[in-house]
Amino acid sequence: MTPIPMVSLSLPPKEAYFKIVQKGDDSAKAPWIKVFHQAFVGGCYIGFGGLLSMAVACQIPGADPGTQKFVFAALFPVNLLLILLTGGSLFTGNTAAMPAAVFEGQTKWSDAIRCLAVSWVGNFLAAAMFAAFTEYADICKVDMINETGCGYLAIKVVKAKIAHNFGQAFVKGIMCNWMVCMAVFLSSQAQDMTGKMVGIWFPISAFVAMGMEHSVANMFMLPMGLICGNLYDPNFTVTIGDIFVKNMIPVSLGNLFAGAVCVAASYSYAFGKLGETNCGMKDGCSCFSVGCMCLDKAKEAEFEASVSD
Repeated sequence: MTPIPMVSLSLPPKEAYFKIVQKGDDSAKAPWIKVFHQAFVGGCYIGFGGLLSMAVACQIPGADPGTQKFVFAALFPVNLLLILLTGGSLFTGNTAAMPAAVFEGQTKWSDAIRCLAVSWVGNFLAAAMFAAFTEYADICKVDMINETGCGYLAIKVVKAKIAHNFGQAFVKGIMCNWMVCMAVFLSSQAQDMTGKMVGIWFPISAFVAMGMEHSVANMFMLPMGLICGNLYDPNFTVTIGDIFVKNMIPVSLGNLFAGAVCVAASYSYAFGKLGETNCGMKDGCSCFSVGCMCLDKAKEAEFEASVSD
């Protein structure tokens, strides 16, 4: 009797890493309008997940903070599930995929940075628009007297998120996106939808429950809180400048550091070219225009000869 072939439902870590590299390479080669479209769709899905979490969590105002946070964290990952399983794009996930493609010689830094910038803008425009539509449709109600409602929770969230100094927000951004990129990594390992759901759900729930900072989630939460605060809270003093200076900028930089260093560089060193050749480290600024020459022996020899001359 012919033996039944065994098929693993989970790829080895090295293969999962190179799937992320391929994703980064595909994004780098895509026209900017396609990158923007994927990011815009991803920003809308972030809005759906954020709205779902707030709409349910606000219904238990009498619960202890741990219970409310647990409910919020348990529901929030639906957005990344929609994004990763349908081809959407997030700035936070791209912070690992794009540098990984550079480290493996598949693209160059200039294209990686272009895609990161386009995805950030697409995510922000979509998430902020989703917040405005949510208020217009009267979905996120505010009851300042009884301190209940989705909008009241959004006001509390925006006040809490701008209370950190730059360093604290930056470090929270690193911690958060390390978990987010690992959710992408685990999703790449899983070969069926159930496995992908499990791989996504736990890391995303974990960062939300621990109170870390996700720049794209904040692109919905902060505008939502800003809109509701200005409309319904007479004591609201948060400004657009506060949102960017005290949260969006440091958190985005922290997210970028986590994706590029903690995940992309780390796993390239473990499984890829960075561990073999120190790719990108000895190329200087040339990797912005021609990629990492250390991956092409002819280019490497030419480069070293020019330096010695």
